[in-house]
Amino acid sequence: MVTVTEIAKNKIVELKEKEGKTDNHGIRVAVEGGGCSGLMYDLQFDAEQKPTDHIFEDKGIKIFVDKKSLLYLIGTELDFSDGLNGKGFQFKNPNASRTCGCGESFAV
Repeated sequence: MVTVTEIAKNKIVELKEKEGKTDNHGIRVAVEGGGCSGLMYDLQFDAEQKPTDHIFEDKGIKIFVDKKSLLYLIGTELDFSDGLNGKGFQFKNPNASRTCGCGESFAV
């Protein structure tokens, strides 16, 4: 399961409204090869379920995760920070053995 913090939920709702997304839109969280640690997170709005997707809902946010990415993302919490140490979405992934300083790349 992938979850979102209250702060991340509020930012997702704000961005959905700003970008004109409908209530059918959720977020797609995926893992792709690349980045300085070997794997990278990909986060985008999506409204369509693909055949191999797992769908979660947390705090009213629909979360799409493809079957391959789910292996890397089980237990991950999506957070948002706009503090001095950086601004943006952050992944708190208990499966990551190493993360990059940018927070967008990890290894298992």
